[in-house]
Amino acid sequence: MANFTAYRHPVLAVACPTCGARVGVWCIRPSEHGAWDLHADRMKLADLVFIKQHGELASVDETPTGYVINPTGFKGADTQMSLILE
Repeated sequence: MANFTAYRHPVLAVACPTCGARVGVWCIRPSEHGAWDLHADRMKLADLVFIKQHGELASVDETPTGYVINPTGFKGADTQMSLILE
């Protein structure tokens, strides 16, 4: 089960299908240097896994001490879901 609150970014809860970065490890470029951004395919995969685990209305909320799962979601969840499901 992916833990979306354990890492410095929630998307790090899944491995990257593009560069092969393991869970918890930031994406890398083909040159093996660190990337500034996470790969789009990894973000999509994280969204799908998160929805499967927590439901369509849940969100990952950032707090001063890290991330928490909000099972009731956040304002604008309907807009966010429409972007994911396109």
